[in-house]
Amino acid sequence: MIGGVPRAVWFIWPTDPLAVSAKSAAQRMIQLGCPAHLIWNPVTGEIAQSLPPTRAAHGLPGDRGREGRVCVQIRVLGSVEHPFTDGKMDGLDDILTWLDAWRVPRRWPAGPPLPSPHSLAAERSRRLWARGGHFGHSQVPGTVEGDPGGIDVNRITGESVPPFALPRPREEFRVLERVI
Repeated sequence: MIGGVPRAVWFIWPTDPLAVSAKSAAQRMIQLGCPAHLIWNPVTGEIAQSLPPTRAAHGLPGDRGREGRVCVQIRVLGSVEHPFTDGKMDGLDDILTWLDAWRVPRRWPAGPPLPSPHSLAAERSRRLWARGGHFGHSQVPGTVEGDPGGIDVNRITGESVPPFALPRPREEFRVLERVI
């Protein structure tokens, strides 16, 4: 891993969580050469781990998945059109506790991911990515996919903390700027 602030990236593995297990989806991803760190079935609560978080997964382009002390990639069984946060989310507390142990900040610097199909045209800011925290796949610089869709980020990480704002310059500094 390259180093920097830890991240978690949320993806969708398009399948019916009532019909497919996390373990079988993980096996399929390995067969296809695109394993994720965690595969989660939010309906059953089943979680499968394919890779340790200190190793890069294969869901992001180039070296993007190597950025951060960890860049955990989580594949959620479901659909972009039907946000997984609208239903049962068994096992989420276990995932968050595990991410907390890796010091992934519980914030969404890019805000909530846009719903499909708007997420295909979402901003993918390097500046926001550099802050670390949680991201939808559609918010990662260099990607073109639209998952996970319009999820409710507050149901995942809790109430959002307002973004850090830089203090405004005091009035005397603004006056000095005008003189110069």
